[in-house]
Amino acid sequence: MAFHLCAAFTKLSFGRNHVARQRNGNVVGRYNCMAGSSNSNQITVRRTAHYKPTIWDYDFVQSLKSEYEGEKFTERVKELKEEVKMMMLNKNMVPLEKLELIDTLQRLGIAYHFSDEIKTVLKSIYNHTVNNWMKEDLYAAALQFRLFRQHGFKLSQEMFDFFLDELGNFKKCHCEDFKGLLSLYEASYVLEEGENVLEVARKFTTISLQKHTQLNKNHYLSILISQSLEVPLHWRMLRFESRWFIDVYEQKQDMNPLLLQFAKLNFNIVQAMHLDDLKYTARWWRNTGLGEHLKFARDRIVENFLWTVGVIFEPQFGYFRRMATKVNALITTIDDIYDVYGTLDELQQFTDAVQRWDVNAMEQLPYYMKLCFLTLHNSINQIAYDPLKEQGIYSIPYLKKAWADICKCYLLEAKWHYNGYTPSFEEYMDNAWISISAPVILVHAFFLLKNPITNDALKCLNEYPRIIRYSSTILRLADDLGTSSDEVKRGDVPKSIQCYMHETGVSEEKAREHIRSLICETWKKMNKERVADDSPFSDTFIGVVVNLARMALYMYQYGDGHGNNEEGKTKDRVMSLLIHPIPIQI
Repeated sequence: MAFHLCAAFTKLSFGRNHVARQRNGNVVGRYNCMAGSSNSNQITVRRTAHYKPTIWDYDFVQSLKSEYEGEKFTERVKELKEEVKMMMLNKNMVPLEKLELIDTLQRLGIAYHFSDEIKTVLKSIYNHTVNNWMKEDLYAAALQFRLFRQHGFKLSQEMFDFFLDELGNFKKCHCEDFKGLLSLYEASYVLEEGENVLEVARKFTTISLQKHTQLNKNHYLSILISQSLEVPLHWRMLRFESRWFIDVYEQKQDMNPLLLQFAKLNFNIVQAMHLDDLKYTARWWRNTGLGEHLKFARDRIVENFLWTVGVIFEPQFGYFRRMATKVNALITTIDDIYDVYGTLDELQQFTDAVQRWDVNAMEQLPYYMKLCFLTLHNSINQIAYDPLKEQGIYSIPYLKKAWADICKCYLLEAKWHYNGYTPSFEEYMDNAWISISAPVILVHAFFLLKNPITNDALKCLNEYPRIIRYSSTILRLADDLGTSSDEVKRGDVPKSIQCYMHETGVSEEKAREHIRSLICETWKKMNKERVADDSPFSDTFIGVVVNLARMALYMYQYGDGHGNNEEGKTKDRVMSLLIHPIPIQI
């Protein structure tokens, strides 16, 4: 591997903070040589990741407009909403039809309009007909199981015992029921630890569904199956699922034109609101000057905004998306300071400043760090103002702790890098689930949602509860799967894949297989935590925590969709979700 070093690099006598990491006698990483201050002849050696500039021109973003604004469209949505509500209240609909309607509303991205009605319908079915009407129907049983689990109802895997033979395997007579198999496959992803029947169901359905994709008997069903085999429904980013499913649902022979029109129009109206949020955050980012002055860091304000749409897309959470995008952009910048540019002395000073949360602590920082720290300090203090004003909650101790924790973890990784140290897999993960930034994101999310705040929730939040750790772990592992190859090439600290390879001696493919299995195992744990009876958190916050894990799988599905402009299909996805409306005739 060739690295471009400036001529002076080979002549330097490095101190402990400027030692180039070496492996097998080879210098690892790319470095820029910069002259020191006027008081010193010392030359500072810095790495550079050669990140591409943003592909989203500021003026282009500000010029974006949507025709789906104004009363004409909102009034039509109200009309359609009332018609759909009447459908849900139709007493002539059998339970299976009601469940199918709920599932369709969810996948089309319009279920949030009917939260109360959905709860009423599910509660009624749960209390009066559960386990009776669908006992011999695999499709119905699995659909019911998935929807009830998703909405927090307690259902046992034993409800599938009817479909098993005496050896505990699913009966072969179900092998050709592809609609039922797909329903069971999706249901298997809401399993918790120890639910062996659902483990068997996943293996059984996967093999059978792969057979269907080869036969291609039913075009609509084949599309659904192919998508599910790539990413199961329970793991998908909700907004992307809506955009994708709207197109697929239109091809369904018995699709409901009313639902389709509602979904298209609603998508476009919400997209217009997202555009306003995006333009606000782009203006904020430009005013900080970080993109202009910190050229070594990733300028990814649009991608950072996309993350917030992934964790909560509903129109009433515009404030959340605007503030959370600021948090994401600051994380990206500070991550690059630690990973790419800062020396160990500077990183230690920056970490100390964050821990103190005091502008006086920035006096000794270099200019680029002063700019970043003051932006961080001012932005987070602004975020803390609203919960103080509205609920009397002083959130700075919680927000400050989250930033201090991530910076300490960043600093440890920087020390590993400078020392050429490869941690054990466990050692890496103990640090990396925090350094991946999910705790910072979710602690801020807790306050940004503006839900009533209790002391129990604050205490639990401060200790990073299990559900936050599980979401963080999935984010870390998905990120490593998508980005570690590029990061290792440019000399970053080894990621989970490399640590596991180093510790066990397995191939990279085996290590990746292990990481994917850990993601599956972590989802089981999170599935249990998300419906825990003793949780002090709101359903909305729990939804954000789970959606962050979904967004991780989405963003790193095809590579580094966050940092690399040439990978991840992010540009097409941004155009589809944020810029191009769905064609519709009203």
